[in-house]
Amino acid sequence: MKQIKVLIVDDSAFVRVILSKLLGTDPELHVISTASDPIFAASKLLKVFPDVITLDLEMPRMNGLTFLKKLMLNYSIPVVVISSLTEEGGEMALKAFEYGAIDVISKPKLATKEFFEESKILICDAVKAAAQAKLEKKTGKPLHVAINPKFSVDHIIELNKTGIAIKNTTDKIIAIGASTGGTTAIEVFLKAMPPSCPGIVIVQHMPELFTRSFAERLNKLCRITVKEGMDSEIITPGKAIIAPGNQHMMVTRTGAKYSINISDGNLVNRHRPSADVLFRSVANSAGLNSVGILMTGMGDDGARGLLDMKNAGAFTIAQDEESCIVFGMPKVAINLGAAMEILPLDKIAKRVTEHFRKTILN
Repeated sequence: MKQIKVLIVDDSAFVRVILSKLLGTDPELHVISTASDPIFAASKLLKVFPDVITLDLEMPRMNGLTFLKKLMLNYSIPVVVISSLTEEGGEMALKAFEYGAIDVISKPKLATKEFFEESKILICDAVKAAAQAKLEKKTGKPLHVAINPKFSVDHIIELNKTGIAIKNTTDKIIAIGASTGGTTAIEVFLKAMPPSCPGIVIVQHMPELFTRSFAERLNKLCRITVKEGMDSEIITPGKAIIAPGNQHMMVTRTGAKYSINISDGNLVNRHRPSADVLFRSVANSAGLNSVGILMTGMGDDGARGLLDMKNAGAFTIAQDEESCIVFGMPKVAINLGAAMEILPLDKIAKRVTEHFRKTILN
């Protein structure tokens, strides 16, 4: 088994030790070196050849963003940002995506053993996903990574097995799940949606605090309203709601209105929020009044939930391999028969709009 070689760049010696320990627990990962700042990291790259770099944002001599920008001009090494995310840090994380980072993860805290274990899962999975990411200059073949879910969606929400959930109504919902590469994919989709579109609910695998900055940025770029979700919030046309980091989001229906429920709970398919949790709740509450879209990302989160939606009468779409940064989640959904159509990213919004126009006319 070929190990994924990792270079850790962080100014804190304590954090370098903790990250080395976390990554060292996974037999598929090997920390080949560490650096206390970008200047040392640049010198290390003359001697070592990592498959993935983990990068802090706030460091002496040169900040992480400046280093990332310079790195992407000369190397095609996937970068995972691991940083303490405050509100300001969230804005920096968005810049990191613009400069080429594959993912952004919160620094691990050692308050409890459970938190340590969850941090280990999230960080190791992020590094593995980054190693698979398709970069312009990268020539190596993507690594195959087996995913062993920690808990299934059944631990959070049971499937309604009574058949198609609800009759066709004028209230429609679009549900989206994404992971690695999803920040760009979601932006492309939302920017193409008209103000009259049905309400949209989104799970993007990302840490706390960052989801708010992500939503605020999209809100400035899109014709629709984009915001981080709040418990009991009503889903309305022309509004996209993004699940808060580190919390599951579910859709419920009361009378003629759909709303969201925000909750804690176990990691599902190694994630919180989980696309499977969102999709199953939409299958139960909206059925044929919904569209499910599974976008780029490593692993299988959302694949079974998309199948739940299809079986409940929803129209389901998977992003195609060519336009995915990591063709993991959509591939599993396709293999399960959960996707009714497989489309390139730039065609999905138009297809969804056509679908709703047709269903409303009918």
